[in-house]
Amino acid sequence: MTENLDAETLAFAHRMFDLARAGATDELAAQIDAGLPVNLTNDKGDTLLILAAYHSHPDTVAALLSRGADHTRANDRGQTALAAAVFRSSTEAVRALLAAGADPEHGNPSAVETANFFDLPEMTELLRVG
Repeated sequence: MTENLDAETLAFAHRMFDLARAGATDELAAQIDAGLPVNLTNDKGDTLLILAAYHSHPDTVAALLSRGADHTRANDRGQTALAAAVFRSSTEAVRALLAAGADPEHGNPSAVETANFFDLPEMTELLRVG
C-alpha cells in the first residue's frame, strides 16, 4: 500500500502517528475533525488510539474515543489499546477505554493477561471493577 503513496503523504501520516505518540491532543483532534481517519493504522497495524494508550496519553485517548476510535482494533501482534494502557499502568487511559466499552479479555495478549504477566495488581483490580 505504501508504495502507492507519495513522499509528502507518507510524511504527513508519520507526523500524525508522532502526534499520537506525543500526546498532542489538540492538534491530532483538529486533524481528525478536518477529515483524518480516526482509525488510521501504521505499517504494524497500530492505530492512533493504540499509540496514544501505549505512550500514556489519557487525554489523547479520550479525544480519539470521543471521535469514534475503535477500541476493539488490535495491531498486527494482537495488542489492543487497552492492553497497551495496562502495560504502561496508565490508569486514566484504562478508565477511558473501559468506559468506552473496551473488553479486558479481547486481544492477544488481552489486557487481563498483560496485567497478570507483568504482575500489575492495580491494573488487575481496575480491570476487574471496570
